[in-house]
Amino acid sequence: EAARTPLARHTDPGLAGLVGEAEARAHAEALLGPLSPALRETLRAWLAHHGSWDRSAAALGVHRNTVRQRIARGAALLGRDLDDPDTRMELWFALRWVPGAPRGGTRG
Repeated sequence: EAARTPLARHTDPGLAGLVGEAEARAHAEALLGPLSPALRETLRAWLAHHGSWDRSAAALGVHRNTVRQRIARGAALLGRDLDDPDTRMELWFALRWVPGAPRGGTRG
């Protein structure tokens, strides 16, 4: 403050508070662009259920093999290793910013 330079102030807690909404949405759309809405929904459920095929299938109302096939297809389209926790975190963050994504009270 003594240098009279602007300070960065973050009102939202966590990672979501560090990234502007426009930048987050642009990154999400670029990253998830290859995925259809069904693949995005499946990826969101699979990540939310910590990679559980059975719980993801139950949440989506599909067979567990459908979840497996969709996740494999999504990984191939994204060219990403979904066993990598950094990849999972980046995808979860992106899924929180695509239009229609449930975010609750926060973006993180």
